[in-house]
Amino acid sequence: MHFTSERRLDDGVLEREFTLGGIPGILWTPPSASASGPAPLILLGHPPLGLRKMYPRLAGRARRAAADGFAAATIELPGSGDRPRWAAAEQARAELRRAMEAGEPVGDEIVDALVLPLVEKSVPEWQAALDALLSLPEIGGPVGYSGGVISIGIRLAVVDPRISAAVLFAGSLVPAAMFEEARRVTIPLHVLLQWDDEGNDRQAALDLFDAFGSQEKTLHANMGGHSGVPQFAGDAAARFFARHLR
Repeated sequence: MHFTSERRLDDGVLEREFTLGGIPGILWTPPSASASGPAPLILLGHPPLGLRKMYPRLAGRARRAAADGFAAATIELPGSGDRPRWAAAEQARAELRRAMEAGEPVGDEIVDALVLPLVEKSVPEWQAALDALLSLPEIGGPVGYSGGVISIGIRLAVVDPRISAAVLFAGSLVPAAMFEEARRVTIPLHVLLQWDDEGNDRQAALDLFDAFGSQEKTLHANMGGHSGVPQFAGDAAARFFARHLR
């Protein structure tokens, strides 16, 4: 891990950009990280729109996490931001846009082509980032995963025992194969669902929640579209991590 920039935000949070194997990322640590010992870590997932575009939301989530004593980190997803474009993903996105603009149902072939390769490529990258982050003296366990492409969160929860709890956003397309993986998820979950999300199949989201194998799982559903997540939903997610990452 190579840190490329460092700055102290106005609330005292230390923000450092880094690269890891050519993959850009950002780490935020709370002001008290050194004095009070290693901070628990939350991995911040995000949609494949690029870190630069997503930065305001990511920084806001990171600063909220830091206020609760957590470090937070994120990495650029394959084919996004300044990373090389991924021809297969670009084609799948084009097919998705065409289907949605035509008012046609989005077929399993499109969903699989769009999501499954992203999961296969990005999850090992998240794990490599986690290896590097946990080697830093100011970062410690336990580790949580929050937001982003829900299928990535599902796979991470299944394959990496270092993930102790997850906040998942039911706002992205889910391949049928991921439902079987969801049954193998056993960590505590807090799932956020926007009831009127125009880009999300509500029934599929409910079926996915039902499939999760976790003994402790909470569905937090709110009225409104994809971008209308209320502030109190974030507060509930913060309380969830406060219970499970201490």
